[in-house]
Amino acid sequence: MCGEKIMDNVRILVIDDEEDIRETLKAILENEGYIVDMAKNGEEAIEKAHRFSFNLALIDIRLPDIDGTELLTVMRESTPKMVKIIVTGYPVLENAVDAVNKGADGYIIKPFVAKDLLNSIKEHLQKQKKEMKFDINRIEKFIESRAREINSQTL
Repeated sequence: MCGEKIMDNVRILVIDDEEDIRETLKAILENEGYIVDMAKNGEEAIEKAHRFSFNLALIDIRLPDIDGTELLTVMRESTPKMVKIIVTGYPVLENAVDAVNKGADGYIIKPFVAKDLLNSIKEHLQKQKKEMKFDINRIEKFIESRAREINSQTL
């Protein structure tokens, strides 16, 4: 099943200027158990990304106030751990290369097949979960080594 739980309370931000696409993506994703918020432009997306924590963002490449690839640059700096996937109805090689160079983790072409979209999201979230687990393990090892250092200094 595509919606197999990989992380509890996964939050996804859908950024698209077309309301019907936002609503369709929201319905598909919520049906899979994801928590979904939406933004109709880059300004709203940036504001929401600063206020809330999202695991993943689906970003339309053409937004009314900012190009999706430019939004990637802004979001990469403010939310580096969030997975960012460009969604476009304009699949041009130059756009794909630009998106990857500016930090896109994925690139999905409209119209998309829901199953393919969900599989891509699932793969990215699994990778994110592994990276988070690795980070937690590194932090735990660092704390343990610091505790040993402190204990050896106090003896």
